[in-house]
Amino acid sequence: MEEQSFFDRMITHLRSSCRYYTGYPKDIGQSRIIHFTSEREFVQLLHEGHPVVVAFTLRCNHTKHLDRVLEEAAAEFYPSVKFLRVECPKYPGFCITRQKNEYPFIELFHSPERATNHGRTGDPNITRYAVKVLAFNYDISVYGFREFFKRHGVKSSD
Repeated sequence: MEEQSFFDRMITHLRSSCRYYTGYPKDIGQSRIIHFTSEREFVQLLHEGHPVVVAFTLRCNHTKHLDRVLEEAAAEFYPSVKFLRVECPKYPGFCITRQKNEYPFIELFHSPERATNHGRTGDPNITRYAVKVLAFNYDISVYGFREFFKRHGVKSSD
């Protein structure tokens, strides 16, 4: 058997020890990323009770790495965390409501709990929910998502 070169040994060691390594294309199966089509679908997704990671992106070369990381993370945390991708040029109204100027950015929507009316009278047929929104400010990797979920107490596995 042929001895590995120094470069091959170094890459093998890097792949096995680096916590930020996302790897070369892996066979992760069918895509688990949900593509945004309407606000109604987004609200229904929130009502399911799972945390939802929303990536607000543009279609450009800078988002290719983000797309690969999102695919890997969605495969790892499925079904307890849902991943949604919004292409902002297609849905500018939804993206503008987030009031961000720099793309891409990621936010986590979770804890849809029934909100109380605090003594106000209102239509009993309308259900109100309180959703916590957290800006993702960790390393863009599967490890970064795992640490973010741990830090904010999001249950990322069943």
